[in-house]
Amino acid sequence: METPRDSGLPPSLQGHLAPIESLLQEIVRHGEFQLSFAVRKNPAPGEDLEAPEYLVDFSGPDADLLLEKNATLLNALEYVVLKAVRLEEELFGKITFDCQDWRRLRAEELRLTAQVAAERVVETGDPFPLSPMSPRERRIIHLALKGRADVRTLSEGAGPERKVVILPAAPAARKR
Repeated sequence: METPRDSGLPPSLQGHLAPIESLLQEIVRHGEFQLSFAVRKNPAPGEDLEAPEYLVDFSGPDADLLLEKNATLLNALEYVVLKAVRLEEELFGKITFDCQDWRRLRAEELRLTAQVAAERVVETGDPFPLSPMSPRERRIIHLALKGRADVRTLSEGAGPERKVVILPAAPAARKR
């Protein structure tokens, strides 16, 4: 496993990389997973302001287990590990767990879904509720449609049932 060291990091983030690696080694070993992982600096965080600074990238024969049911285990592992090493929640987005490029592909899928749903809202004038999703996925939808003047988004519901609803823009902004 490879852990980058970068003295330019804020101490609060840099100090968590080694404990994350150590905890993941224990989880993989005790869980008898056939997985390996590498903690690496994101090669292109400047291109996307939402991009994490570090990626924990998993591979190996059990990688598919992490991705089953919309990556439930990958998401749970990320959450539990970041909480266990006491990473401040505002820094959670700075370190992301991924496997087989799933996060990037899922983000592309969500952005495309947002655009298709927005077109439907524009055509019909009816709100379009999306399926419930995680806070990270809802954020991708909101950001994907942020620049569109013809629709607006809001999150509704609570807990695991929280979802994004795409609505026509306010009546004053609609074309007549």
